[in-house]
Amino acid sequence: MKALLVKYKSVITFILTFLFVYVVLSWSYKMYLQFSDGSKFYPDYVTHLVSLQTEALLNAFGFDAQVIPHPNEPSMKLILNNNYVARIIEGCNAISVIILFVSFIAAFASKLKTTLLFMLAGSILIYSVNVLRIVVLTIGVYCYPEYSDVLHSVVFPAIIYGMMFLLWVIWINRFSRQKKRNE
Repeated sequence: MKALLVKYKSVITFILTFLFVYVVLSWSYKMYLQFSDGSKFYPDYVTHLVSLQTEALLNAFGFDAQVIPHPNEPSMKLILNNNYVARIIEGCNAISVIILFVSFIAAFASKLKTTLLFMLAGSILIYSVNVLRIVVLTIGVYCYPEYSDVLHSVVFPAIIYGMMFLLWVIWINRFSRQKKRNE
């Protein structure tokens, strides 16, 4: 048994580190959502911010966009050219994707400064791509409502998870300690 633990030490370390960071960040985010005061920033601060940034970008692209709190559920209604097109829910804010990204990077950590900078830069990139993804999805659903299911459930998740996967590949190939160990 000891020989197996020694042989697979790096795999076991990766799995345990990933799970630990993922559980801690997910629990922290759950607590944040549970204790968020939706009176000022509805439904929570990050989702509210994503909604406002989506609205601003759509308006910058020449659309008449407006986000308003949904009266029946914790989400923001996205109105485009006086048509209710979509709702932005907590799951649209990319925090769960960022938690997954950060957990993976932590599990393949390198030097502390490099790891933290990559986590920060990657999180900002994922967040930004997510806002752009919502903007493009909104325009797509507005212009091509018959494709809304495919756009929402296939194309646009592929963009955000594809971005995360690309960042993981860059991290492993350029910065991770594991790469340096194998050279």
